[in-house]
Amino acid sequence: MSSIAELGEFGLIKRFSNDIKIINSSTVKGIGDDAAVLDYKDKQIIVTTDILAEGIHFDLAYTPLKHLGYKAVVVNLSDVYAMNAIPKQITVTIAISNRFTLEAVDELYKGIKLACETYEVDIVGGDTSSSYTGLIISITAIGEAEKNKIVYRNGAKPNDLICVSGDLGGAYAGLKILQREQEVFKANPDVQPELKGYDYILERQLKPEARADVIRMFDEMNILPTSMIDISDGLSSEILHISEESKCGSRLYDEKIPLADETKKFAEETLIVPTTFAMNGGEDYELLFTVSQDDFDKVKNNPLISIIGHITEQSKGNFLIMSDGSEVELKAQGWSHNK
Repeated sequence: MSSIAELGEFGLIKRFSNDIKIINSSTVKGIGDDAAVLDYKDKQIIVTTDILAEGIHFDLAYTPLKHLGYKAVVVNLSDVYAMNAIPKQITVTIAISNRFTLEAVDELYKGIKLACETYEVDIVGGDTSSSYTGLIISITAIGEAEKNKIVYRNGAKPNDLICVSGDLGGAYAGLKILQREQEVFKANPDVQPELKGYDYILERQLKPEARADVIRMFDEMNILPTSMIDISDGLSSEILHISEESKCGSRLYDEKIPLADETKKFAEETLIVPTTFAMNGGEDYELLFTVSQDDFDKVKNNPLISIIGHITEQSKGNFLIMSDGSEVELKAQGWSHNK
């Protein structure tokens, strides 16, 4: 098999694009020219981009390349869904060092292509380059939405319900397990990693999913959130983003925050308050959104979402209400990758 150097940039691009099939009618021209051509007619275009750098956003000691490729796509698609839009195309740019084999890069692209197939997204372009510092992946996602259905961060109003999809904190718990076992391996390479019983939260970290199903649910149930954001930096930081943009306050209730059993189990083992994983962790890629009180009956028993609080006047600040009634002021912890 040829090496990356022997293939060169154009050979590498041809290798990864020769089996790409166009899915969306808005893709007029994909890979193969100086630029992609897209036709959205009367739709609004949504564009977002993210970069993942080795040693900052991921550690290849415990991250399979196929999973990494999949995750790199999903984190971008999640931002499109957070606008209540549908992703249609992506571009993929990678910079790789000479320590990577062609087979390794094949694995990365298998994950990228699998994500595109799963979410029905077209790869329409990108770039490749050399790197002296390892692997860098940059993906741009392009989506579409009707103008009157786009949801921003700035529409929350006092008395709106604060809701979240899925469960929170699992990705951070999964990361801490991987980091723990990596340290054990460094100390004694003969010791097998203790990962049994943590399949769910490990997958939350290594192969997250974007919540396309929630966006479809909004459409089917005629729900239009008043504000929305995806949870990449932890619940505390994300509700503060909404509060700042919407010029409002918030009240979250500790006992209402959804946590998976595996997350709770790991929190108990490490003597950490379980809610800490949800509030200060990150990379869950769930949707945090607000809805009018008028939509309460539509969301109150929905299995996809949990009502975790409500919006208040800005002067009342942002607080987490504990089960004993005490209040803890929310602070933006921010997500530090590999922390």
